[in-house]
Amino acid sequence: MSRAFHRVLLPAYSAGCEVKAVAPRIALVVAVACLLAWVALPLAAQQSAVAEYRSKANFLATFPSFVDWPESAFSSTESPFLICVRGDFSFGTSLAELARGAWPHGRRVEVRWVHKDQELRNCQIVFVSRSESKRYAKLLQAVEGAGALTVGETPDFLGAGGIISFAVERDTLQFEVNLVAADSARLKISSRLLTLARRVVNRTEGAKG
Repeated sequence: MSRAFHRVLLPAYSAGCEVKAVAPRIALVVAVACLLAWVALPLAAQQSAVAEYRSKANFLATFPSFVDWPESAFSSTESPFLICVRGDFSFGTSLAELARGAWPHGRRVEVRWVHKDQELRNCQIVFVSRSESKRYAKLLQAVEGAGALTVGETPDFLGAGGIISFAVERDTLQFEVNLVAADSARLKISSRLLTLARRVVNRTEGAKG
């Protein structure tokens, strides 16, 4: 294992919204229910940054059920699905806990805290912490052509070329999607996920920008 990242250890914990290796249709129903529950839950009621990152962790663990990756994004049929974090790791153990029971596209999930940009090319989801906001261009260039779903948490992440960005509106965690960037990464995002997004940047809007 490369020394450039930490693998997040999984405690003996059972998350409430696990999407296990069940029929794809059932897994998708569970994923939709989980996302709807978290979209509707005001952060103000949770009253802590820890709760905010648990909400973000739930989204990250559920996103794979709504996205199709190209075959080239995986080194083999047995390769795990990698959710990687670049920058400050503010999730605690919540991301690993929520991802533990998921088997997106028939693959087990691993959560990694990556410390070298080049390691990001092995990841299917790349979460870029706000601590890296001044390095967006470099980080997005590092994963160009790798088929990674890039996720950020600042207002300018989509404009820099990221695919999904979290946003807080009226004390509720929401997200925005850049379909232009998703197409460039050869990712197909389900319409079910897009309907939950606060804003979707399509080809027309992207051209205007």
